[in-house]
Amino acid sequence: MKPFLTVYGHVTVDSIMTVEDFPKLNTTVDITSKKTFLGGTGTNIAVTAAKLGVPTALCTLVGKDLPAEYRKFIEDSGVIMDEFITVEGWETSTAIVVNDSNLDQKVLFFQGPQGYAAQIGVRMTKMASQSKYVHFCTGEPQYYISIMKAVHSAGMKIAIDPAQEVHRLWNSVNLPEAMNYADYLFCNRYEADSVIRHLGIDSIGDTGKELTVCTKGREGSTAYHDGQEFNVPLVKGGKEADATGAGDSYRAGFYAGLYHGMSIRDSLVMGSAVASFTVEKKGAMSNIPTWEQALERAKNYLPKA
Repeated sequence: MKPFLTVYGHVTVDSIMTVEDFPKLNTTVDITSKKTFLGGTGTNIAVTAAKLGVPTALCTLVGKDLPAEYRKFIEDSGVIMDEFITVEGWETSTAIVVNDSNLDQKVLFFQGPQGYAAQIGVRMTKMASQSKYVHFCTGEPQYYISIMKAVHSAGMKIAIDPAQEVHRLWNSVNLPEAMNYADYLFCNRYEADSVIRHLGIDSIGDTGKELTVCTKGREGSTAYHDGQEFNVPLVKGGKEADATGAGDSYRAGFYAGLYHGMSIRDSLVMGSAVASFTVEKKGAMSNIPTWEQALERAKNYLPKA
């Protein structure tokens, strides 16, 4: 199957824990809940998009220790796995995610092979070269830049979405270089400060890209499209249980909107609608809606026909 969307990012085993408050240095607090899930930015976006009906490829490197049931879950979701590669001698990426009572997070992260793709030397360009949209999230910056250089002339839209790694793996040299090949930029309000600093701009709306999106949690998101700024509302769902993966599902919903023929603005509303399902249960992929369910929830936020 030819992909509409190709996603580069981590496949990660997530241990998600909840505490009332984060501990101070050299102190202990009780964990009130703990569960282990399949996660990772690449997995979250690709699986959610595929389940929303979008032909989606996931380009990623994993270790031999990835549980068979997790691989099967990704396959069964409909993700195209032509460049889903197991690397000998590596363990799969792992995240320890701790949420407090306000749904703020702290994360410990093991990169796994996706964080050392250039060293491993596997080129993954086949799926991207066939796609209309290519989304780069967490992973090794220089490797991703090399892929962008290799595929951008094919005419697809390229999105850069460095997530929390913008604070430590991206900098004032490699982020501007990546932006030379990007059409879209995604970040959240906390990541925006590092983006602004690395790019040497005054505000997140000054990237000069076709589309820049900054998500703001319960305040919705702000987008800048072809020089115009507009707010994307928070689509309300049920009671919030866990914010893990909400930003990833937002991106997946956005691409699903584009795949189903929506405008940029309406597709971003669909992103907000899909994210509203994610936060209702623990685990980034525990409550993925169908396209029809997301559309029903979003209908009061979309322009009337």
